[in-house]
Amino acid sequence: MVKKSRIFIFFLIVILLGALITPTVMNVAQGIKLGLDLQGGFEILYEVEAADDEEEITEETMQATVSALNQRVNVLGVSEPNITIEGENRIRVQLAGVEDQQTARELLATEADLSFRDVDDNERLSGEDLEENGASVGFDQSNQPVVTVTLKDANEFGEVTENIINEYSQPNNRLVIWLDYEEGDSFTEEVQKEDPKFLSAPMVSSPLYHKNIQIEGNFELQEAEFLAEVLNSGSLPVELTEVYSNAVGASLGEDAMQKTIFAGFIGIGLIFLYMLIYYRFMGFVACISLSAYIYIVLVIFNWMEGVLTLPGIAALVLGVGMAVDANIITYERVKEEIRSGKTIMSAFKAGSRRSLSTILDANITTLLAAGVLFYYGTSSVQGFAVMLIVSILTSFLTSVYGSRLLLGLWVKSRIFNKKPQVFGVKESEISEL
Repeated sequence: MVKKSRIFIFFLIVILLGALITPTVMNVAQGIKLGLDLQGGFEILYEVEAADDEEEITEETMQATVSALNQRVNVLGVSEPNITIEGENRIRVQLAGVEDQQTARELLATEADLSFRDVDDNERLSGEDLEENGASVGFDQSNQPVVTVTLKDANEFGEVTENIINEYSQPNNRLVIWLDYEEGDSFTEEVQKEDPKFLSAPMVSSPLYHKNIQIEGNFELQEAEFLAEVLNSGSLPVELTEVYSNAVGASLGEDAMQKTIFAGFIGIGLIFLYMLIYYRFMGFVACISLSAYIYIVLVIFNWMEGVLTLPGIAALVLGVGMAVDANIITYERVKEEIRSGKTIMSAFKAGSRRSLSTILDANITTLLAAGVLFYYGTSSVQGFAVMLIVSILTSFLTSVYGSRLLLGLWVKSRIFNKKPQVFGVKESEISEL
């Protein structure tokens, strides 16, 4: 006797899945953050070197550098930057969606070490004497852009200016303002150049006991804004040397994403077509479970706030193949049991039981490989590994248990009793007991 209630439950589950997936899948997909290879941007690998030869690069130094870089990235208005430490002395910076890549490079790499020196290059004040976020852009009486910085102690600046007056006569009574002064730099040499390295060198004619200082340097407005942003972001505790960089234009990223998604749809569509042709009704059940699988993977990845890259999309399609493999192993076992002469019910139970260990072995080995890739890999390799791990774990939920649940409802309804052809088995292939 056919148990129609089980068939009703099957269609109820399918309708509920459709009602959940159809209106929300686009929002879920659009909510996933895209990597720089999909939306454009760039990544740079820096090697960290101590600013002082006697200092050592410690974990605290690396973390402080990452914090300083994060603060600078905020100036660019980049959302969700990915700044990671690799090894003992390397930092990888990934910025997706950045349009002005050159400005970003300059902002990241400059040490932003502001110093006030006399004409003999002796340091009188350093960037540590500035108030946090105390730099701003203004205009002088000639309507030229200037950068105003705020000092922590007005008395200290007054003493410095008074010492300059006492120690130097005109025209050497100057307070030279440098950004990223390097050993060997000389005011005497730079002042003779058309474009000197120092920012400005104003004369000091009287002691200045106030906290606000104007830096004039014949700036363009963009140059003044850049200088203020660099100063507000703070100086780096180390020197950064660029080891590797990779830039992707926004149009190239969008084109790559469209082609990859299109290829993914073709690949998944071919898998669905194959399952329907070769496994008949079981293939139809597999298509339902695979659709649910793809949706759940996207939801989990979105919940994890993962960054989707081109390798990540490849891992998603590969995960579909892994999930299909779990279905195929189960279905082939069921077909073998039917050919051996067992009833549909007995064949389904035996096939499901016998296939489980094989599926576990195959997926555990892949999980181990993905774990190694995540641990030792970097950047997009880790993205591939994360998506693959999520895909494999999700396939246990959908392809192993979900698919068996749906197929089991039909088998246990007894509607397919003595109908082996529904499972792709001809009656001539069944052994007589």
